[in-house]
Amino acid sequence: MIITKTREEIELMRESALIVSKTLGMLASEVKPGVTTLHLDKLAEEFIRDHGAVPGFLGLYDFPNTLCMSPNAQVVHGIPNHTPLKEGDIISIDCGAIKNDFYGDHAYTFAVGEIAPEIERLLTITKESLYLGIAQLKTGNRVGDVGYAIQQFTEAAGYGVVRELVGHGLGKKMHEDPEMPNYGRRGKGKKLIEGMVVAIEPMTNMGTHRIKQLRDGWTILTADGKPSAHFEHDVAIIDGKPEILSTFKYIYQALGIESDEEDIYRQELLSI
Repeated sequence: MIITKTREEIELMRESALIVSKTLGMLASEVKPGVTTLHLDKLAEEFIRDHGAVPGFLGLYDFPNTLCMSPNAQVVHGIPNHTPLKEGDIISIDCGAIKNDFYGDHAYTFAVGEIAPEIERLLTITKESLYLGIAQLKTGNRVGDVGYAIQQFTEAAGYGVVRELVGHGLGKKMHEDPEMPNYGRRGKGKKLIEGMVVAIEPMTNMGTHRIKQLRDGWTILTADGKPSAHFEHDVAIIDGKPEILSTFKYIYQALGIESDEEDIYRQELLSI
């Protein structure tokens, strides 16, 4: 059952989402060659607690850390460790926080130094597919419309769309109804309704869509060992249209990147 939120609850969820956005922004300038993912994890936990929130992943389903840190061929759920990042790596950082009893859940794939052009393209296409999926999150549409938009765009670019891992409803629990696959058929699945809040998170592989799991019970990798990218926003349906509660602007500010992608997205929605 989809648990809708009031306007007041959505604003509380925006606070939770922005704590995570600011955490990723803080980490952006720390992601560089020689840094360990465990060090980044400790920075994130301190930052979240210092800002009046609680790490959302730590202890959830017995996960041992604050961040899911997934470099290169790891898709999601990587466990932070002492291995230093290297020039040319990519690292997907998935972060959650609880504030006002609501979860925020947000992810970004970072470049570590200079990366190969073909990997840069993977990141660009995956992030673009996120916004294409979000644009379909409006009343009258269905879950399949969101997944279809993501799948068609990424597969047309030659990439594999992960099937076993999906986005999800978000609220006082990390995972609520409905599941939000990154693939699907138009007009199929649960109907999208006013007041729902979901995490949309395309996971795109450079090669096959198939995945495998490490013996640690958490880490998911691409089956062919090729890189994977992961981007995630928290989105509410307000007045029939999607409203992004999280933001990448803190990341861009930290990295010195000028980007108006979120403003352009909002303007396009207003014109619909």
